Amino acid sequence: MVKMNREELQKWMPHRDPMLLIDSSEQVEDGVISRYTVPDDPYYTRGHFPGNPIVPGVILCEIMAQGSVLLFYEKLVGRLALYAGMDKVRFKHSVHPGDTVVVRSRISSTRGMFISVQAEATVNEMLCASGILSFMLVEN
Repeated sequence: MVKMNREELQKWMPHRDPMLLIDSSEQVEDGVISRYTVPDDPYYTRGHFPGNPIVPGVILCEIMAQGSVLLFYEKLVGRLALYAGMDKVRFKHSVHPGDTVVVRSRISSTRGMFISVQAEATVNEMLCASGILSFMLVEN
């Protein structure tokens, strides 16, 4: 089983601060579990919402996407994973600065360089977001 920290993940992902939204990722028997602790004052909560900072849903989707990369990282040699779609995305609970988001993901289907992933994000085991994320692997 493969386990990667933030620095190791950067070998496979083009994301860098402030858009690297994953701290660690590890393969488990049925998929991948990744973690990200939301900083105390990230740029994306400063205006969302003053006095009650909440991580935007689109950022939660990005956290889930980045947290799924370890599922297919070996296919990323010379390639870049781009979003191809999001289906059945649901938001159930707010995420705030200081929260640790745990992403659990597994591949639901593959077709050539097209990969679909079932992902869910939780905080303290409470479901915050879930959905099917689709990626297209394109040549760098």
